[in-house]
Amino acid sequence: MKKTVIGIDVGGSTTKIVGFRFCEDKNPELIAPLFVRATDPVTSMYGAFGRFTAENDIALSAIDRVMMTGVGSTFMKQPIYGLDCRAVPEFTCIGLGGLYLSGLQEAIVVSMGTGTAIIHAKANAVSPDGTPIVGCEKDTTIEYLGGTGVGGGTMLGLTKLLTGVDTIEHIEHLCESGDLANIDLRVGDISHNKYPGMNDNLTAANFGKVSDLATPSDIALGISNMVAETIAMMAIFAARSFGVRDIVLIGNLSSITPVRRVFEELGPGFGVRFLIPENSQFGTVIGAGLYRGE
Repeated sequence: MKKTVIGIDVGGSTTKIVGFRFCEDKNPELIAPLFVRATDPVTSMYGAFGRFTAENDIALSAIDRVMMTGVGSTFMKQPIYGLDCRAVPEFTCIGLGGLYLSGLQEAIVVSMGTGTAIIHAKANAVSPDGTPIVGCEKDTTIEYLGGTGVGGGTMLGLTKLLTGVDTIEHIEHLCESGDLANIDLRVGDISHNKYPGMNDNLTAANFGKVSDLATPSDIALGISNMVAETIAMMAIFAARSFGVRDIVLIGNLSSITPVRRVFEELGPGFGVRFLIPENSQFGTVIGAGLYRGE
């Protein structure tokens, strides 16, 4: 008999929700995730829950439990419609979601939301088909390595301050015509000598060569580049400390084109592989839905 588990990630500005149908001797069936925006976490959570169950024709009686994570989940004082609601540690969700989406047994998982969290995740067992077994804490080793306040909030805040634009869609549009040569100081700008293994286009100083002629598009691209490079280098250092090559990127920033481009360009030069799997922006909530405790 199938049972449905709902995962909810209540963040600072969005609520994400996902479902899994569990059946004996089969891998869980993912129900397409969605998110809603709202300034109030409780309103956002109930709106996401109602829309998700209605669109997927899920009756309350078919829901086994609701797994909640994210900073906004602390505002929930009562069970949702009397359902069995359980809190899940966010860092655990990040690790589980990253391994599930990537299909890797071990990886550095980077959650890029308003801020950034970095996790080392390792599945201690794999299924007969080679996929990692995730969900139980005993099956998976999750270690929070730290993070940075540089993230999506940084991008939105600085871009609004410097250009007046404050939506991701408009920032992406601005970045399309931006030129980093008007913003960043690069290795090739300060040295005529070639350094082995170093690309002349690598950034020597973010915003270190701001031109008087820099346009809002240049500035937006410079901010996006700075945020992505900061996160990328922290992830690379973490991967080196564990001898891991694979870095899985999840969270809202992972779906933004100028951010993705930075990771694509940096990975090969530093001997790592940045992976942005399908549904990457829902990695944390997917981890919540998979979580089964001890």
